[in-house]
Amino acid sequence: MEFSLADIFAARQVIRHRADATPFIPSPGMAARTGHEILLKLESLQPIGAFKLRGAMNAIAALPEDATGVTCCSTGNHGRGVAYAAAQRGLRAVICMSSLVPQTKIDGIRALGAEVKICGASQDEAQAESLRLVGSEGLVEISPFDDPHVIAGHGTIGLEMVEARPDISAILVPLSGGGLAAGVAVAAKSINPRIRLIGITMDRGAAMHASIAAGHPVEVEEVASLADSLGGGIGMENRLSFPLCRQYLDETILVSEEEIRDAMQVLYFEDRIVAEGASAVGIAAILSGKFTPEGPTATIVTGRNVDMAMFHLIVSGEDIALGDVTLKGRRYAA
Repeated sequence: MEFSLADIFAARQVIRHRADATPFIPSPGMAARTGHEILLKLESLQPIGAFKLRGAMNAIAALPEDATGVTCCSTGNHGRGVAYAAAQRGLRAVICMSSLVPQTKIDGIRALGAEVKICGASQDEAQAESLRLVGSEGLVEISPFDDPHVIAGHGTIGLEMVEARPDISAILVPLSGGGLAAGVAVAAKSINPRIRLIGITMDRGAAMHASIAAGHPVEVEEVASLADSLGGGIGMENRLSFPLCRQYLDETILVSEEEIRDAMQVLYFEDRIVAEGASAVGIAAILSGKFTPEGPTATIVTGRNVDMAMFHLIVSGEDIALGDVTLKGRRYAA
């Protein structure tokens, strides 16, 4: 399937004034730590609290006039984006999710008028239910990552960053199913091939990282993580996001739960930003020394839809239970 910068420019016209132009700000604290300007693209300030609105709006705008409803599988934020965009068009939305999704994300989707189905303990099980609904109820599936309209919508983030700061040397992109990373990478690399695109993900159940290493999509075990938005597989029949990530990403980096927790603390205490674990992985890669900036560097704060009880434990430095493991507490130290 062909995908290019032209698709991203087309998406920009569709979402203009509805899901674009989020702030792009420097982090003075991170600049002081690294000696280089570190820029934060605040997708957490989208109306739904996450970048997923861009892709969902572009995909739903492309549906035929006679569409009556949509479905998707989601770890939370894509479902929220689909629910919001579907409501704008007066469409029914059914969001399929696993039992690993935090309750706050389930509640947020229902508040937007969508139906929620909890299906097993993995993204693959949620995906199977979404596909069943396509066949049994005539709904249209909106993939969270392997859809050209979704990828193009997310790619508008890359356009905005490189147009605002043509001197960026690297972009650190949270990496899950690859819809965000693929879109941003195509946008940035098409305009400036010298920009380094680095996919950052957690070291527990990193499907795209493992798939790129293997050279083909692979299945992974899903486990609880602070970066719950990055969980789930990429689909064994992945047509678009996997080949684009394999082609355009220069590197992928894994960060630990402790490193994600520390980055969430830094964003909160130094930049006053409430960020999901998935939003903090770029900062985690820098703080941990796994990525060393060599010039102005950007990362995307992808969302703020964090369970606030969990967030309180993080910023308070308390122990955190993550499934069958406990993350020992660590208080913030400047």
